Amino acid sequence: MTIGEDEQALIARAQSGDLAAYERLLEPSIRVATRLAFALLHDRSEAEDAFQEAAFRAWRRLRNLHPGSRFQPWFVGIVANQCREVRRGRWRQLIRVPELAVAESGNEITTWLEGEDLRRAVARLPHDQRVAVLLHFHLDMPLSDVATALGISQAGVKTRINRALKRLRPAVASTEVKVDG
Repeated sequence: MTIGEDEQALIARAQSGDLAAYERLLEPSIRVATRLAFALLHDRSEAEDAFQEAAFRAWRRLRNLHPGSRFQPWFVGIVANQCREVRRGRWRQLIRVPELAVAESGNEITTWLEGEDLRRAVARLPHDQRVAVLLHFHLDMPLSDVATALGISQAGVKTRINRALKRLRPAVASTEVKVDG
């Protein structure tokens, strides 16, 4: 059996109620899904809660997974939607001050600030663009898997990423250093 056949067999078993098969399907997706949830929510507790709720929803909706489809992109799409619901449902926004580690040199502080500027710029992107960028660049998912996770075509993914990159250019340009030469 190939890996794809193994996955399809696990999906079939899980769809017929085998919880152990579902757990085996879920296991390789945990790291990717929790990283996405944290990148979208910026709060460990909320990310863990969103992942748990998404795992429960995926279990209930497993019969909606089309035959021959891969589990992970489908599940990551559920996580992204759950994170959107969490963000919409927040009754208040907290201003979080990042924990600053004592830097040994000024360069480390500069690097940290540049990264923080980029993180803030990504956080300001519209949800659909932010998810596409995070899935493709942060989680290294191929465009085909991003398309599956988001339920759109690969061309749609490319459009979202290109629009996001256009919005991010000013944030990235402000951190670039010009070199005379």
